[in-house]
Amino acid sequence: MLALGLTGCGNGDQERAQSGSQRPQSMTNSGNGNNNNGTDVATHLEMLARGVPGVNDANCVIFGNYAIVGIDVGEKMDRSHVGTLKYAVAEAFRKDPVGIDALVTADIDLTQRIREIRADVNNGRPVAGFTEELADIVGRLMPQIPRGIVPPRGPDNVGTNNANHP
Repeated sequence: MLALGLTGCGNGDQERAQSGSQRPQSMTNSGNGNNNNGTDVATHLEMLARGVPGVNDANCVIFGNYAIVGIDVGEKMDRSHVGTLKYAVAEAFRKDPVGIDALVTADIDLTQRIREIRADVNNGRPVAGFTEELADIVGRLMPQIPRGIVPPRGPDNVGTNNANHP
């Protein structure tokens, strides 16, 4: 899901190249958040998002030239209002040259995972934190197919072969 989201942002690079505008130096050199500059950009985007009325909290992680920002809008908010807040945050980012290539999500699970990645980055574990959370995200997305389950060999099912059973 994250990879698809990051891939979808490539159009912005083409548009900027055609219009002659450049990405701000702070975003270009941000790396994966494993330096002060990337942390500064993440903090800046979090502050912009928190400045939007209705956003309770925000967490940001920088991946190369892109940022993913998870916003906390409260559990009881209806879907249309959540969409309005996401749009308002995206609009604030569009007006700020550093936020132009940010992805905004209000999904509770993704926002929590971004919060955990951000904490890992702050604790000096950007790669480990990212890979752990990405594994969790992929684990949630992958379906479990009953036919593909192979029970472990043990005393209860010695000699059992479920491969040919429907």
